[in-house]
Amino acid sequence: MNNPTSYLRLGALALFWGASFLLIKLGLEALSPTQIALGRIVLGALTLLAICAVRGLRIPGDRNLWRHIAVAAVFANALPWVLLAVGEQSVESGLAGVLNATTPLWTVLFGLLAGREALPPRRAAGLLIGFLGVLVIFAPWQGGAMLGWGVLACVAASASYGIGFVYTGRFITGRGVPPLALATMQLTAAIGFSLLALPIDGLRMVHWDPVALLAVLALGVVGTGIGFALNYRLIGDEGATTASTVTYIMPIFSVLLGWLLLGEQLPFRVLLGMAVVLLGVALTHRKSSGPSIATRLWTAINRASHLYADLATNHPMK
Repeated sequence: MNNPTSYLRLGALALFWGASFLLIKLGLEALSPTQIALGRIVLGALTLLAICAVRGLRIPGDRNLWRHIAVAAVFANALPWVLLAVGEQSVESGLAGVLNATTPLWTVLFGLLAGREALPPRRAAGLLIGFLGVLVIFAPWQGGAMLGWGVLACVAASASYGIGFVYTGRFITGRGVPPLALATMQLTAAIGFSLLALPIDGLRMVHWDPVALLAVLALGVVGTGIGFALNYRLIGDEGATTASTVTYIMPIFSVLLGWLLLGEQLPFRVLLGMAVVLLGVALTHRKSSGPSIATRLWTAINRASHLYADLATNHPMK
């Protein structure tokens, strides 16, 4: 990286976004999934509006741009955030973070379907390996016990992110609008859609649970608002490719935080599948020459096995 402080920003972003799955799980003790989604969107939008005001960024009034922003807000914000909260009602936060790591694979897949991506052999191999990793996580040969509604909701959220990113790349970026202003517009538009979803399960009474409510506050202000600002600062300083490496670190934080704070345990098969998924993601994004696929796969598997051994041996709740 060109700027040494970018390493700190990247680590902070991975922590904030990786912790979002833990914060959702905690928030469910007081709020419904749609209430959590609305809360994080409103708090995130207010945070970004404040940052834009401090920086003197103007929010465009272009109606055509706002129409495209509205579509992106559905698929990249409102829908996946409701689905993730729905999924975490029955799925552990660490597993939700692992499944979220498939987002870049869905982005490439939908990019191919939309004619926005090429499919050279390296990228094809990455997609195949990535979705083989998903297969390892689900383990259908064990009776499909993993394929509950919660898991499917988390996978659908990742696929929705993929649609949103492809749509954003096609219709929104490259208009000369600062990315931070675009993010602010997108979260502002997402408020309306999350309000439309509120009657589904969001009209029930909110339970008074200070920990849960503080978790949603942190999710909105830090994980969503400040997280978006950090992401766009990284993109501006280092480029989108470098900023996207946060994808590889986020699931590690989600697994570790779920293990340390909630006592969650993920089977070795899930951790192995995560390593294979991340290997596939790396191959779909790698442009320069480097170690072979076999070498990268072996390295990922070896690291996953060591991580699992450490978790099993040193769990604080044993």
